[in-house]
This record gives sequence, structure tokens and C-alpha cells, in this order.
Amino acid sequence: MSAPSIGGASRDGYGKGLLRIADDPRVVVIEADLGKSTKSCHFRTQYPSKSFSVGIAEQNMMLVAAGMAASGKVPFASTFAIFTERAFEQVRNGIARPELTVHICGSHGGIHTGTDGSSAQSIEDLAIYRTIPGMTVMHPCDDLSAEELTVQLLEHRGPTYMRTARNKTPRIYDQSSARKLRIGRGSVLRTGGDVCIIACGVMVSQALTAANELAVDGIKASVIDMHTLKPLDKVLVDSMAESCGCFVTAEDHSVIGGLGGSVAEHLSTGASAPLEMVGVSDVFGQSGSPSELMSSMGLTSEDVKSSALRAISRK
Repeated sequence: MSAPSIGGASRDGYGKGLLRIADDPRVVVIEADLGKSTKSCHFRTQYPSKSFSVGIAEQNMMLVAAGMAASGKVPFASTFAIFTERAFEQVRNGIARPELTVHICGSHGGIHTGTDGSSAQSIEDLAIYRTIPGMTVMHPCDDLSAEELTVQLLEHRGPTYMRTARNKTPRIYDQSSARKLRIGRGSVLRTGGDVCIIACGVMVSQALTAANELAVDGIKASVIDMHTLKPLDKVLVDSMAESCGCFVTAEDHSVIGGLGGSVAEHLSTGASAPLEMVGVSDVFGQSGSPSELMSSMGLTSEDVKSSALRAISRK
């Protein structure tokens, strides 16, 4: 696979995806005073009659979305990932328990956000939403994949949570390859039989860099963009267990309950294979530049590479 180019942030893809489905009369967009940051502001500018701002009231936003969903609309509600957590009870009881179709987008997720500091860095959001029955959980890796997955949500039934990132990242897909993505199915970016690296979000580009570095040493790695954490593509994981025999997961999220936890849960019930997890340890984030934090938290391509070598040694 050729070297990725720098594209936009995945939050930009969310905003563009909303515009692509704006003509559907069912689509409504709800904001909690952060439309400029989540990029739903572009929808608001062009479709003001289908946009609703509830102010800094995330719990209210979720219940407004639930009411609209119960009335036949397809609501997209967005704010910062950390602020969606304020409304956990409303998401659980007002949206998921009655099985309403509400699509939640939490932007600025993970420590890659940088200087906002630990209070604003959601490192547990994917784990939280994975625990809710019937909830689909996604974390796209670039702007084009985020755009395509947002478009697909128009016909997706049931509640969803998508995490997006603030900063620009390498573009993994082009327009053509992004349109081949499907919710609930992992995307194989590179094939190799020595180790399988499963990544999501901003860590996908780090995984590809690590695979390139491993190849220099004669080690062939498969790389999977597991943009959908729930439902996990178990068939793909099983096939990689058979062909590679060991795994590394890489995520800008706590190693507890996120992508690594999801893969580990599945491996514990079927085909067993060594697994190394690259992610945030049992600590809160800090304030610093994205590169500084990724390095201090062990979220670099070098960390992925060393984890791959450990996984291979455990076969």
C-alpha cells in the first residue's frame, strides 16, 4: 500500500457526510453549542430549518433526539466525546432501551486532542458505549472513511456512537476505496502472515508505519482498520487468527474495554492466539502536543512494532 497522504480530520468527514444525506426529509441535526467544532455547523448553515441547537445541555440533547426518532426522524446529535458521557443515563434509558435510531457523534476523542488536558480527553468513551445493549460503536481513521460511514448511518437501524478526531491525520482511503467500507466489517489494508495488527482511529496510520518498518526486517504484517468496534467483525478476526497466529491491537483509548478488550473477549471464547494491546494504560491523559502525548503514552508506530515482535515471540 502506498504511503498515506495528509487529509482532513475525521470530524471534517462527519460534517461532509451530513451534507450528502441532507436531502432526505427524515434527517435532522442537533447540536450542544459545539457545531463549529464537530463540523455539523456546515449542515446548519445550509439547512437551518432542519438544525436544532440546545445549548450546553447534552442530557437534553439526547432526549430531544430520542423524541425526534420516535416521531419518524433520523437525528444526528453531536458534541465532544467527553461531554456525551454527561448524558449516559439519557442515552441508555431514553435512546437505547426503547431501541430508537439516534446517531451520536463524539468529536475530540482520545489523547490525540492534545493540549485540552485530561479533563477533556475521553479515553473511556468507546468502552462505555460498547456496554449498552444494541449500540453500534465506530471510530473511523480518516476524513473519507468518516464521511462514508456517516452516510451509511442513514439506513442503519438502532442507536450508534461514532467517535471522531480533531486533528488532521494521514488519509488511509481514497474516494473509491472509502465507498467499499461497511459498518460492522473490518477493512484489510495490508496482508502478511506473521502478525495481524488491528487498529482504529488515529492509530491506523501508526499501524501501517509499523508494518512498513517490520517489513524491512523481513516480518510480514497484516493491518486491519477495525472502524466498527461493535459489532466486532468476528469472522475476520478468526480468519486472521488462522493465517497470522497472533495479534496486536492499537487504539487511542484505554486498553480496558475498547478495541483491545473487544478482540480479547472474542479470542477468549474461540480460537486462541497471543494478543498484545497498544493503548492508554490505566491512567488519565495529560496536557501536551499530540506527538508528545502519543509518545509518552506509548502510542507510536515504534510501540506497535515492539508489541508485534512480542506477540510473534509468544506464538
